[in-house]
Amino acid sequence: MLSKRLMWIAWPAFLTAGMLEVLVFGMVDPQDLQWFGHPLELSRQSVYSLAFFVFWGVAMLSSGLTTLLAQSPFEVNRCPLPADERPNGCPKQGDA
Repeated sequence: MLSKRLMWIAWPAFLTAGMLEVLVFGMVDPQDLQWFGHPLELSRQSVYSLAFFVFWGVAMLSSGLTTLLAQSPFEVNRCPLPADERPNGCPKQGDA
């Protein structure tokens, strides 16, 4: 289930980062960018790559938060320990 959730997070974020890359750099030339008033000393390809990974990271955070908030109460409250190792008070549902 964890690998499924990771794909629910990473794949839409990857597609979103690609779309953002096209939209942003369709309007902005990387050679015109400045950092605290100084021009960036990076090639266009470096700026494209760094921006893609920043966009991807932000989109993964968003997708991850959505996945976290979409969990059912059962998923949030279940005890992750096997039945014979549970402390008192740990719910008995969700034997895995």
